[in-house]
Amino acid sequence: MDYQAFFKLSYGIYLVCARYEQELSGYVANTAFQVSSEPPRIAISCHKKNRTIGPIRSSRAFSLSILHRDASMKMIQTFGYSSDDPGFDRTSKFEQVRFGYGQTGAPVVFTDAVAYLECRVKDAYDQGTHVLFIGEVVDAVVLDEKREPMTYAYYRDVKKAYAPPHAPTYIDTEKLTKAKEAGRKEYLCQICGYIYDPAEGDPRNGIPPGTAWEDLPADWVCPVCRANKSYFRQSG
Repeated sequence: MDYQAFFKLSYGIYLVCARYEQELSGYVANTAFQVSSEPPRIAISCHKKNRTIGPIRSSRAFSLSILHRDASMKMIQTFGYSSDDPGFDRTSKFEQVRFGYGQTGAPVVFTDAVAYLECRVKDAYDQGTHVLFIGEVVDAVVLDEKREPMTYAYYRDVKKAYAPPHAPTYIDTEKLTKAKEAGRKEYLCQICGYIYDPAEGDPRNGIPPGTAWEDLPADWVCPVCRANKSYFRQSG
């Protein structure tokens, strides 16, 4: 099976947020789609181990912020990866962004978003590792008409980041490397899925193409989640 075929499917990059009582929670998602127009309903896929699943189930509501191409990778890191660290205060990450509360009481992130949708949960379907939530849209607002939404392909090819293990689109990179040319060495971040390719380097952070893993500075960190070199393993 050629797992690269899955990357031909189109996705976006979103923030899904929910609140139950005083608990705010949110995560980066790349799976959301419209399922009907009358009434308007969308679906999101949430991993059962994702902490936000509790507030979504309890409040029966969620918001979906659609991020633009230039969205801060620091924000994506905070909502996508750091929130699972032991002792992490899930509410504190909302202090780093501009947000408000929608009609359902769900938090809505405005920072780096081109639009947002707010939904009430109508149905939930168990799909193995994930739960598919169907939400009826109660509000939809365009925040920025000039910027382009970030697609998952752009996130992967330009931002050089891959889906983390809890994402529905996650594919074990060992399966992917079997399709790559023999002898090519790449290094996988175990935290966020970023792949360091010596042939490409990390030009954004001053690492020119052709820089071998062994020649990276000791203080070099993952450009996506800021993990140090000890969190990487060879994948090629």
